[in-house]
Amino acid sequence: MRLPSVVACCCAVLLPRASRAQDVARPLGDAADTNAAAAVMRDMSQPVGDLHRRMTPLRAPQPGDSARAAELLVAIRARVARYRDVRVAVADGYRPFLRGVKQAVYHYTNRRNALAERFRFDPAAPTSLLYRQDSTGGLVLIGVMYSEAPGATPEELDRRVPLSIARWHQHVNLCLPPLGTPARWRDSSGGRPVFGPRSPIGTPDACAAVGGRFVPRLFGWMVHIDAFADDSAAVWGGHEMHEHTR
Repeated sequence: MRLPSVVACCCAVLLPRASRAQDVARPLGDAADTNAAAAVMRDMSQPVGDLHRRMTPLRAPQPGDSARAAELLVAIRARVARYRDVRVAVADGYRPFLRGVKQAVYHYTNRRNALAERFRFDPAAPTSLLYRQDSTGGLVLIGVMYSEAPGATPEELDRRVPLSIARWHQHVNLCLPPLGTPARWRDSSGGRPVFGPRSPIGTPDACAAVGGRFVPRLFGWMVHIDAFADDSAAVWGGHEMHEHTR
């Protein structure tokens, strides 16, 4: 089974070559299981709980963290603002992830950047641009998503975005329907979905008991930064605002 791996969302030390090579072959948007990815994306605006979300701990502030975060924010705002016009983003190689799926936050992803993110960190070239739909149906740029390899260490994530400022996350412990059975996404028990990110099932045995397939991790590490928010808490709490409440 080949599942998507976000190559989701400052100079980073590279992970060992072997740990990156396998993941680089599966960039964001190259999804064999579109239903699984769509289910996660649809639930971005709702609390998902800790069962299906792994987050980096919020570290105690270290010397230089605030300055690094401020420099990163200035760089993002200066060099990504041109993508307020989504047509410019498309011209530069960004494409909508899961086109046609209604989402709280739309990710426009650049596959070339997604691959490059495994080996460098460039604030001007995020894995994804984040847009929210306004009342007229237009897309408003709200921020960016950076990504790292699933096996990246906390130290490696911290070199990119300070862990005392923002929290990286992964989607984990998912029970999905067997491939080729899309109708089973509607299965429910006790008023809750049997499958996907809203399911109370989070172990291989429990998933097998309902005839599902257990996926330990659907995406790699990612961090959302709402760079164009006015409130600093909203800027660095982008993931919490999009996916869950603290």
